[in-house]
Amino acid sequence: MPVSRRGLLAGTAVAGAALAIPGTASAASASAAVAGDTIRADDARYQDLVLRGQNRRFVAKPDYIRVIRSAEDAVAAVQDAVRGGKRIAVRGGGHCFEDFVDNSDTEVLLDMSTYDEITWDPRYRAFSIGAGAILETVYKELFIGWGLTVPGGGCLGVGVGGHFSGGGYGPLSRKYGSVVDHLYGVEVVVVDARGRARSVVATRDNEHRDLWWAHTGGGGGNFGVVTRYLMRTNGSAGRTPAESLPKAPAALRSSILLYDWKTTTQAGFLRTVRNWFDFFEQHNTADSPYATLYAPFILTHTSAGNYLLSTQIDAAAPNSAELMKAFNAAMVAGVDPKPQVIDVGEGPFLHTTMERSIGETASPGRGKYKAGYLKKGYTDEQILAMYRGLTDTTYTGPESSVLLVPYGGKVNTVPSGATAAAQRDVVAKMVLSASWTTAADDDKNLAWARKVYADIYRDTGGVPVPNATNAGSYINYPDVDLADPAYNKSGVPWHDLYYLGNYPRLQQIKAKWDPRNVFRHKLSIQPPG
Repeated sequence: MPVSRRGLLAGTAVAGAALAIPGTASAASASAAVAGDTIRADDARYQDLVLRGQNRRFVAKPDYIRVIRSAEDAVAAVQDAVRGGKRIAVRGGGHCFEDFVDNSDTEVLLDMSTYDEITWDPRYRAFSIGAGAILETVYKELFIGWGLTVPGGGCLGVGVGGHFSGGGYGPLSRKYGSVVDHLYGVEVVVVDARGRARSVVATRDNEHRDLWWAHTGGGGGNFGVVTRYLMRTNGSAGRTPAESLPKAPAALRSSILLYDWKTTTQAGFLRTVRNWFDFFEQHNTADSPYATLYAPFILTHTSAGNYLLSTQIDAAAPNSAELMKAFNAAMVAGVDPKPQVIDVGEGPFLHTTMERSIGETASPGRGKYKAGYLKKGYTDEQILAMYRGLTDTTYTGPESSVLLVPYGGKVNTVPSGATAAAQRDVVAKMVLSASWTTAADDDKNLAWARKVYADIYRDTGGVPVPNATNAGSYINYPDVDLADPAYNKSGVPWHDLYYLGNYPRLQQIKAKWDPRNVFRHKLSIQPPG
């Protein structure tokens, strides 16, 4: 059974039809559109839709909600909002870490959740995925229908709307790259300088290529309302569905290393984390025999009692059993006492993916997330900063953690400017999460997360300033603190941390496609000047 999103981030759980509306640059107009449902506060559906957000720190109270079921619905909804001068926000899966959707300024909420069809589109020779689809639906449809997959994330309830456009990644990214390396096109509703809403299909090889590029890592909520994605691996001609996306593994082999905080010393922790960094630094090429090995290290706070390393590898990889054994041996080398090694064995791809992934929860809590890309492992002092935070006895947070995620491999074979996702020379990502349940505990949890993060990056102004070790941060893990000089003391602006040298180009595209700045939030792309 999948563990909860909060549980895995915190480490507390072990465990051929064509699209009906193909879309063109003028596929839908406001005058011709058929409006989707309009839901106001007196509608029985309103409260359920407002509470779809997975971070309960934020809950919006929009004037109304529009349920989007087509590109025409989206054009009509956007046009009505622009005409009425109302602030728009768009919800897909509901997993935005900050208040970009659930904000007091949101007046019109566009809910995409019912627009989730997945089909083969012969016109574009690509898979069409509705922007309301969640990753669980994508994985099941692609695998059962065609035996294919995309290298997306391990949180099953995450929507593709933001995940894809922000440069999504997951267990297969070291083998197949980022999700955006398989993005052929995007259908998006934009608003021109006159306030006219229209639907545009931008692909990597048509006249709207700049708008396509902006959605290869620029992040959601910046340029318009994405209504569907067209997925075809870069380099594929799309002659048949079977050759257009990566073939899924037939089976996965997995294991778990379970560590006990009671027997973990500072020296033991340092050696344990150093082992992990050293391994992925040494095995970070696209052709590595370990390219399909994915091993997120879930370092929960000591109040959880233990922490764990959860590993999987393509069972069909040559000598996969020996590779897994060698990896586990490398992880425990020099560590005393050694962790418990749990051989989970081999299982079919889809079943094992569902079992190992992070399931949705009907009772989401509150959270704060802070992240960073790494070009190489942290220094000893940074690892010890993690240790101090995770063993802080003045704080109790059994669902709070530092998550280390292996990255790189195939991702690093793509030039930094080829997609808006600029970080293409990395080995890992770090995600620091504080997770709790009640508003009364907000201050102490926020303070803990900020303190630990600042301690890890104290030599670079409290943030992951790009240098020999750091490569900024990941826009799909947004953190408004990076735009606040009280927490970002580096002098490096937030947008350089997320986009590196790609930000000026994103600004030019923003000015062209959203000249009225209709689509905006606290970390949105700003027009030039």
